[in-house]
Amino acid sequence: MHLGHTHDAPAAVSADATRPDGTRRALRIGLGGPVGSGKTATVAALCRELRDRLSIAVVTNDIYTREDADFLLKNAVLPPERIQAVETGACPHTAIRDDISANLEAVEDLEDAVGPLDLILVESGGDNLTATFSKGLVDAQIFVIDVAGGDDIPRKGGPGVTTADLLVVNKTDLAPYVGSDLERMALDAKKQRGDLPVAFTSLTSAEGVGPVADWVRAQLAAWAA
Repeated sequence: MHLGHTHDAPAAVSADATRPDGTRRALRIGLGGPVGSGKTATVAALCRELRDRLSIAVVTNDIYTREDADFLLKNAVLPPERIQAVETGACPHTAIRDDISANLEAVEDLEDAVGPLDLILVESGGDNLTATFSKGLVDAQIFVIDVAGGDDIPRKGGPGVTTADLLVVNKTDLAPYVGSDLERMALDAKKQRGDLPVAFTSLTSAEGVGPVADWVRAQLAAWAA
């Protein structure tokens, strides 16, 4: 399902685009968003959509468990050696924005172990609307919200909604059951984000993660260029 607008211009990339040996490193895309918005399901769907043509790895973040990594492993979206879990032990902000050392080590370990890689997806632990990634960790950020959380979320704003390189409004199939107005959400997102892209998704539909995968492909094309 598509509402509002999408926009495929590449996000700004980090300065350290090469590995120590001078080779181009993988593009790193972070996925953040509130608990239950569908971040892990989106990661899984992206892996299934892109894995036949791209070399992909994933880093997940949970506070005290490996639950998100275990979900990806159980669903066999990638071989086990391509999935690493980080247990943050604190607020997810800490590991993706304030002290990125554990995530950065996981990213670099994956490149050393199974590289060369085209894409690394870094999934944050569930957080609130202020979650943002350090540009020292990722090159672009996707922020995932869902209609069941209320159609006022785009209107509330917050750094995740207003500044993410792509905003994903997930679970659109639930809108009739939870009383969410998708047109209102599209208008509010446009007001908050200007020309930054918005994708509406339902991972139960035929289109599924297609709009997000298309955006990722555009970022990869710019990165490769």
